[in-house]
Amino acid sequence: MRKSFDTLAALVKETLEQDLLSGSLFLFVSRNRKRAKVLYFDGTGLCLFAKRLEKGTFAAVCDRERNRSVKLTLSELVQFIEGSAVIGKSPALLTWADLTPRWPEAKK
Repeated sequence: MRKSFDTLAALVKETLEQDLLSGSLFLFVSRNRKRAKVLYFDGTGLCLFAKRLEKGTFAAVCDRERNRSVKLTLSELVQFIEGSAVIGKSPALLTWADLTPRWPEAKK
């Protein structure tokens, strides 16, 4: 995670084959998932935001072996930066147990 503006910009262009000036945000995460950087072009220049966690790790967004690039929505990116553990897992909002009654119906 010692890469700076120019090195990360080169990774976006050459490895990801993306246009850095597109307005997209590019997230880079360290191997141990303790540090993350977000690179984007705001119209006037490159912006680089960095976050280092003192405790815990960022969520594992993808399997490094199979998929090196993942698209996230803005809300997923915000959840990732805030430390949510459910990124990319799309948990069900309700389970079958939530829909079954918890008490027997009153007999009339």
